[in-house]
Amino acid sequence: MNTPRQTVWTEIGTPAASADTEAVSQLVLGERQSRDRGWWEEMAECFAPEAVIDMSWFTGSAHDFVRQTRLRTADGVWGRHRLSPPAVRVNGDRSWAELALGIEFPITVAGVAADLVSYCRSQYRARRIDGTWRITRITSIYERDTLTPAMPATRLDIDPADLSGYRASYRCLAWYFQRLVSGTEM
Repeated sequence: MNTPRQTVWTEIGTPAASADTEAVSQLVLGERQSRDRGWWEEMAECFAPEAVIDMSWFTGSAHDFVRQTRLRTADGVWGRHRLSPPAVRVNGDRSWAELALGIEFPITVAGVAADLVSYCRSQYRARRIDGTWRITRITSIYERDTLTPAMPATRLDIDPADLSGYRASYRCLAWYFQRLVSGTEM
């Protein structure tokens, strides 16, 4: 049963709604692009000072998130994001956006080139501060992931038992990160 919304959202299709929706869309996409390109100052500017980030590998302040992301990418952990158009809702000076995305990691497993892709929905909350939209929260919801050979006629030799202890929605990603942290041969 559908229940009526309690929140009054800006009417879709009005000039004001279109401008705010576009601004929030570009904020969300710009944050991800800045991360993927290593534009750390631009990435940091996307966030409100009190912003909180919650995803598979990190929970904490946006400031620490930018710093940790920069450190991780320097170590070679460099997934690229394949982005879908965000769905945006605006309510005055607050907004919510959902961005479906795939995070692509080219990796090697026992000498075999592989593609690890983690699919998730990142939910962004943003607030207009002094006329500029800033992200106040990102929460990522992991839906599924895949790990496949990058070349036809090759095979990945992974014991399914090695993946069984991880949550199904991101087991390949968790397996990969655990092996990186532990220094286990891939």
